[in-house]
Amino acid sequence: MAYRFDAGHYDVIVVGAGHAGCEAGLAAARLGKRTLILTMTLNSVAALACNPSIGGTGKGHLVREVDALGGEMGLNIDKTLVQCKMLNTAKGPAVHSLRAQADKFKYHTEMKKVLENEENLSLKQGEVVDLVVEDNTVKGVVTRTGATFYGKAVILATGVYLKSRIFMGEINYESGPDGLYPAQFLSERLKALGCDMRRFKTGTPVRIHRDSIDFTKVVPHEGDDEIVPFSFLNDRVDRPQEPCWLTRTTEETQKIILENIHRSAMYSGDIKSTGARYCPSIEDKMVRFKDKKSHQIFIEPEGMDTKEMYVQGLSTSLPEELQEVIAKTVPGLENVRIMRSAYAIEYDCINPLQLKPSLELKHIKNLFSAGQFNGTSGYEEAAAQGLMAGINAVLKIDGKPEFVLDRSEAYIGVLIDDLVTKGTNEPYRMMTSRAEYRLILRQDNADLRLTQKGYDIGLVTEERYDKYLKKKQQIEEEMKRLENTYISPSDANELLEKLNSTPIKTGMSLYNLLKRPELTYENLAPIDKTRPDDILRDVAKQCEISIKYDGYIDKQLKQIEQFKKLENKKLSEDIDYDKIEGIRIEARQKLNQIKPRSLGQASRISGVSPADISVLLVYLEQQRRKNKERD
Repeated sequence: MAYRFDAGHYDVIVVGAGHAGCEAGLAAARLGKRTLILTMTLNSVAALACNPSIGGTGKGHLVREVDALGGEMGLNIDKTLVQCKMLNTAKGPAVHSLRAQADKFKYHTEMKKVLENEENLSLKQGEVVDLVVEDNTVKGVVTRTGATFYGKAVILATGVYLKSRIFMGEINYESGPDGLYPAQFLSERLKALGCDMRRFKTGTPVRIHRDSIDFTKVVPHEGDDEIVPFSFLNDRVDRPQEPCWLTRTTEETQKIILENIHRSAMYSGDIKSTGARYCPSIEDKMVRFKDKKSHQIFIEPEGMDTKEMYVQGLSTSLPEELQEVIAKTVPGLENVRIMRSAYAIEYDCINPLQLKPSLELKHIKNLFSAGQFNGTSGYEEAAAQGLMAGINAVLKIDGKPEFVLDRSEAYIGVLIDDLVTKGTNEPYRMMTSRAEYRLILRQDNADLRLTQKGYDIGLVTEERYDKYLKKKQQIEEEMKRLENTYISPSDANELLEKLNSTPIKTGMSLYNLLKRPELTYENLAPIDKTRPDDILRDVAKQCEISIKYDGYIDKQLKQIEQFKKLENKKLSEDIDYDKIEGIRIEARQKLNQIKPRSLGQASRISGVSPADISVLLVYLEQQRRKNKERD
């Protein structure tokens, strides 16, 4: 681009205003840096381009962690939800996950409002087409109009816009999600700068008119009676809730899809990129599970002031004219009117093995990245990365150590470690099964794990910190009270028999009674005469979980101790693994590519065996002795 002009100087420049960009920009601005967010269109700020929901299994943990560190996503969904549910309540607390259906338009409006009112933050419409890079250090960005913005750090949070292409049957064309413009130029510049780019795919289902649904043929699913807030700043959320609706595909649905499978862009060969394993299209389900007679379809409201309904489960890349035919085979949708057609979308993203754990690119200083650009899927994964990239960009500018959470501290740590250590060959989705220490990393204790860290960084407000300290103190006091409060058989046995619990023969503490699986903090209330009137719901829940899972938690804490030993054995980025005898060729290649920070990280690299780790242990001991002799 020949024509350029100086458009201003900033500390941090964020490219993109999706969920990653919003958190990155807010974090940088709140840490006192002059910050600019550039977005293709202001209409796409915090857009919920696919399912208008926040949270879910594993993802709810991420939202709680973002909130505990001082991020915005939890606060925003609490303001804009239309239905809220705690998932997996029949299982243990480690996998309980909060999920809320959002008013997609209010979610966008409220987040945009927060950005506009944030001190130190400028929000501007403009397509970034080039990066200013000198001596392998990013210095700024250039927009399509030639505006050159200079910055000390740049964060790429481009979502699914890079060279994005829409697919519907035999038709495909250049476009971003939801009819927005694609970003056509930045990919080539990144390739020229040595970035390893790849092509991923995602998709979205039809949106239909509410009045065309026969509600007598679908099953309502209500939200929870009591809404549990996402944000630890909120004690309660009072909002009207809308039901979602359940129906199922039929054998006729399957017949039509399989007869026309050759017209799907997924199966015709037009789409060559990799899609999300855990969010398959309806035709993919029909092919992979031919023996299954039907599949669930959830109909979910897109907002309180619209009649658009999101049809979860009818994601497809089949031709537009077939989409209505297929939808009409689903009970309740016989007279359906489609408002927005389903489509698949391809886009460019980066190989995350090029990133440091701080989310800075290894080969371009001060250039950070976050979100779907890093190969992840989902709003929550994006927000978590955006927050961490924003924090680390500021720390880099200030010459301070990077902020990295390890796998034993947060789901955010699991997410980023998976990306930068293992990489991903498909859009990465967070799940509770990815976390080895999930009994410790529960969503209910995210504030106890992370708020102190957020406060030390400077992102957590005094209000949030005071609330955290009060909760922590109440938990300590309540645990002591439960240990020291004894109940006699005469006071307890009548209630215990009603609750199908074995009567006691001698006095027993409330602490030991709570260890029984059939007893809860609430159902012991009639015999708990010293229970504080002002006890917080979260405090009671923390105490109950800590008591019931005491043995398991202790076991996991010991596992974490072993994990930390390997994490604390640091590896220099300057090590040439080709010079270490005994390491296999594949392991050498992977170790030289990823440059792990610790022996623990090295042990998680695909292709590095336990034997290779043993060689590295010997090498580290030899280096330690040499350094000791030198000193």
